[in-house]
Amino acid sequence: MRRNMVNQSSLTAFILIGFSDYPQLQAPLFLAFLSVYTITLLGNLGIIAVIRINPKLHTPMYFFLTHLALLDLCYSSVFTPKLLEILVVEDRTISFQECMTQFFFICACVVIEMFMLAVMAYDRLVAVCNPLLYTVAMSRKLCSLLIAGTYLWGCLCSVILTYSLGQLSYCAPGIINHFGCEYSAVLSAACSDTTFSQMACLVISLFNESCSLLITLASYVVIVVTIMRMPSKGGLRKAFSTCASHLTAISIFHGVVLLLYCVPNSKSSWLLVKVSTVLFTVMIPMLNPLIYSLRNKDVKETIRRLIHSKLLT
Repeated sequence: MRRNMVNQSSLTAFILIGFSDYPQLQAPLFLAFLSVYTITLLGNLGIIAVIRINPKLHTPMYFFLTHLALLDLCYSSVFTPKLLEILVVEDRTISFQECMTQFFFICACVVIEMFMLAVMAYDRLVAVCNPLLYTVAMSRKLCSLLIAGTYLWGCLCSVILTYSLGQLSYCAPGIINHFGCEYSAVLSAACSDTTFSQMACLVISLFNESCSLLITLASYVVIVVTIMRMPSKGGLRKAFSTCASHLTAISIFHGVVLLLYCVPNSKSSWLLVKVSTVLFTVMIPMLNPLIYSLRNKDVKETIRRLIHSKLLT
């Protein structure tokens, strides 16, 4: 049966399928995602609060970590509330404007975080290779410029991709086999030619992934070479501990990105796409605060002092 083509200006809403194929899992999934989202909010807000409270943490590394926590809060809050909503209500519609807005923010946050992690790799490079001049080399002005550059580039990429999706015509009734407006899911609901949008996505994705990975890998190659030349074992241990948390975060982030966008485009793969998106938008924002706090002596000490002071009062 041929689906009706509806221009984007007349299609007012999409229908999100979500996890409706598994009705018996709706309640457990709601409780699980609600718990994870709560931990995400508390963890990332906690990291930001700890960094602001402790003057020892007012360094470039923690300046970048504050913005990473803000990004995690942002893209978790873009996807998760709608996911929780469609798990408990019968009405699974999302307006066209809300869908495009959701896609814009999630796309911007992903690109910004991708380059934020690359900037943090460069920051670790300076910290390991030039520790005595670290705060001079990574000046407040340079850190602000790097942050501004990542935000501007992320928003520019997102504007281009959101515009390309907004110009398509969609098939009534506008069913999206996903719990949110993920790129491939929205594209699958289109009836018009998607060549421009797909080419734009391919070029932007390849450029961003290759550039961010190149910066990260180049930074860590230099770090490894520097570490190998260190004479003392204490220096080796300190250099490794400096980079371990960031390496863990990078591995998880890029691993899930590759899993999400290397999935074959077929109907049987939609469940894997949904699971990958859950990992990306729900799990990573929860894991980042744990990764950076559990392996960080200063953060753990600040948290311990805060808890101790609260217990005394």
